[in-house]
Amino acid sequence: MYCSAECRLAAAEQYHQVLCPGPSQDDPLHPLNKLQEAWRSVHYPPETASIMLMARMVATVKQAKDKDRWIRLFSQFCNKMANEEEEIVHKLLGDKFKGQLELLRRLFTEALYEEALSQWFTPDGFRSLFALVGTNGQGIGTSSLSQWVHACDALELKPQDREQLDAFIDQLYKDIEAATGEFLNCEGSGLFVLQSCCNHSCVPNAETSFPENNFLLHVTALEDIKPGEEICISYLDCCQRERSRHSRHKILRG
Repeated sequence: MYCSAECRLAAAEQYHQVLCPGPSQDDPLHPLNKLQEAWRSVHYPPETASIMLMARMVATVKQAKDKDRWIRLFSQFCNKMANEEEEIVHKLLGDKFKGQLELLRRLFTEALYEEALSQWFTPDGFRSLFALVGTNGQGIGTSSLSQWVHACDALELKPQDREQLDAFIDQLYKDIEAATGEFLNCEGSGLFVLQSCCNHSCVPNAETSFPENNFLLHVTALEDIKPGEEICISYLDCCQRERSRHSRHKILRG
C-alpha cells in the first residue's frame, strides 16, 4: 500500500523489485514470508527494530547501480563493540537471542544474499547489522486518529459542544484501546543519518517528531542552541524522563 503513484514508483526504483514476492505473496514457503514469520515469532511489537528495514537496506544495494555509494551511506551509522552489540540484540530478542539470531540470519541469507554485502551475512556481520538498526533506528508512529483529534481541538465550539466532543473522543480512545491495547499507532522504524548523530539526554535541547503524519522526521529545538553546542534528544518518552536516574538508566540499558 502506497500513499501515491510517485511513492510507489520511487520504491520500485530503489528496493521493491527485490522485495516484491509477486504471485507468491501468500505462499508461506517463500523465503521472504518465512523470514517475516520468524521475526513475528521472536519479536514483540511495536517495531523498535525491523527485520524488513534490514531487508530494505540489502535490497537497496542489490538494485543500486552505484552499490558503493549506498554501502558508504550505511557505514555512516555508528557501530558498537562486540559486547555492546550482544547487549542490544539481547534487549531486542530476549534470553534466547543467540538461537533466534542464527535462525534469522539463515533465513535472511536464504532470501537476500548479496555478494557486495557478504560480511553482513556472516554471524558477526549479521549481529553488527542487527545492532546498527537497533541503535540507530528511529521509531515512526503515524495515526490518522490523532490527526482527526488535533483537527477537532482546533474547532471553535460552544462550551457545551466542546464538552460533548471531548467526552466522545475520550470514550472512543477507551473503546479502541480495549481492542488494540497500547498499539494505537501504525508503527515502523527508519534510519535517518542526521538524527542518528544526536546523543541522548534526559534533559534534551531538541526533540524528534513526525508532525506531517508520514515518514518525514522533524528535529525541533526546545531552547536556544549556541553554535558548537551538542544537539541532544531523549530516547525516553516524557513519562519515563520523570522517573529516577536509576530507573531511567535501567530502561535505556534494557
